[in-house]
Amino acid sequence: MLTIEPLPAFNDNYIWLLYDAQTRAACVVDPGDAAPVVSALDARQLQLGTILITHHHHDHVGGLEQLVARYAPVVYGPHNPAIAGINQRVGAGDSVPVLGLDFQVLEVPGHTLDHIAYFCAQPQPLLFCGDTLFAGGCGRLFEGTPAMMLRSLRSLAALPPDTRVYCAHEYTLANLAFARAVEPDNAALTDRLAAAQATRERGAPTVPSDIALERATNPFLRCAEPALLASLRQQDRLQGDSAEAVFATVRAWKDGF
Repeated sequence: MLTIEPLPAFNDNYIWLLYDAQTRAACVVDPGDAAPVVSALDARQLQLGTILITHHHHDHVGGLEQLVARYAPVVYGPHNPAIAGINQRVGAGDSVPVLGLDFQVLEVPGHTLDHIAYFCAQPQPLLFCGDTLFAGGCGRLFEGTPAMMLRSLRSLAALPPDTRVYCAHEYTLANLAFARAVEPDNAALTDRLAAAQATRERGAPTVPSDIALERATNPFLRCAEPALLASLRQQDRLQGDSAEAVFATVRAWKDGF
């Protein structure tokens, strides 16, 4: 029985902890800080055997050196030699074994050029997507182009609708506030924002979400939707009808929102 828990780090990061309560084996995703990982492992009496890395930003790899020294896990990550500590470098089409499950590696550049994600199809579709797809949003384009990020997001949007989306930040309320500015008449978005606000008031995480919810409410997955195009046109923000042009417009708007 796989358990998945978010370990809060820094101001708004989530390090994802996966473990089997019977075998006590554990995996973490994007450990930007070692301290919350060590604390959680000790509290649950777990042994860290696997680490998954999605990209090179410090808030995702900052704890890697300390965890490798302490637990000697297998560390999977992208083909980026700048990330010290990875001992199994993987790319598109590779498979990664995690606690008896098989995760497929997806290359999703845009936020960074080395960004990868991990998708497990069975028994419950799971996606660990780092900073590519957020709940209600997507990552900034620090290294990639709009066309690159759009292709990456489309590949994730094509995953099964019930895929659970485990992103790496608690950005949901800010993302949904922007999404509402883009599509003020989206009823599903209005409902999602209210639910997310109630969730945060309880002090609970708003993630994971799922692909169906993202497709219904995330503007960056809706760049070809007539309702979104009509809303941009009504607000005099539409600078081109192609999905790439729409994505670039919405991403630039979000950057300054």
